[in-house]
Amino acid sequence: MHVPDGLLQPAVWAGGWALGGSGLAWAVVRARKVMEKGLVPLAGVLAAFIFAAQMLNFPILPGVSGHLVGAALAAIALGPAMGILVIFTVLAVQCLLFADGGVTALGLNTLAMGVTGALVGYGLYRLVGGGTPSGWRRRAAAFTAGFGATVVASAVTSTAICLSTPYPPATVFGLMVGFHALVGVGEGLITVVVVEVLQGAGVLERRLEGGVAR
Repeated sequence: MHVPDGLLQPAVWAGGWALGGSGLAWAVVRARKVMEKGLVPLAGVLAAFIFAAQMLNFPILPGVSGHLVGAALAAIALGPAMGILVIFTVLAVQCLLFADGGVTALGLNTLAMGVTGALVGYGLYRLVGGGTPSGWRRRAAAFTAGFGATVVASAVTSTAICLSTPYPPATVFGLMVGFHALVGVGEGLITVVVVEVLQGAGVLERRLEGGVAR
């Protein structure tokens, strides 16, 4: 889903920076209000895990890849603001050190995978799971969050590609969203497993009781 330099029209990548940057700025301000020191090690572990998962890329369109996202998992575990910051950190490192995703497109990548992915994933988790989900309802919420965040993020990227290239929209959305719907199944299952591990360790319960995500 990483978009490289040169694919997007200037107006599109500038708009991506404007929207993605605004979401990132909100996340910075919000995270300062709700972050607990105990979440910093968890954020580091999740960032490393998501970084490794995103490095497994599969080509879809010229210059555009498909892969796991991890935004829903980060948002569920850390809250949406910290989730956005974790994904942005991963994307920035990949872009600057590994040339995975372009500098001009970093704003759009942040908007699609970070801001949209985290907010949609967290929103679906709360919508399906309620306040403090348990048992199968928590698992269903985690799966829905991982799947939904991945598909919606791919739709945002597809829209930007359609606005910048002559590729037929039906082809772009069919390939991008269709492929990431399959990826979303895997992402949903991974999100369920990690959420259950965190729940078993008491991390999610303590975080929600402390109001970190609100």
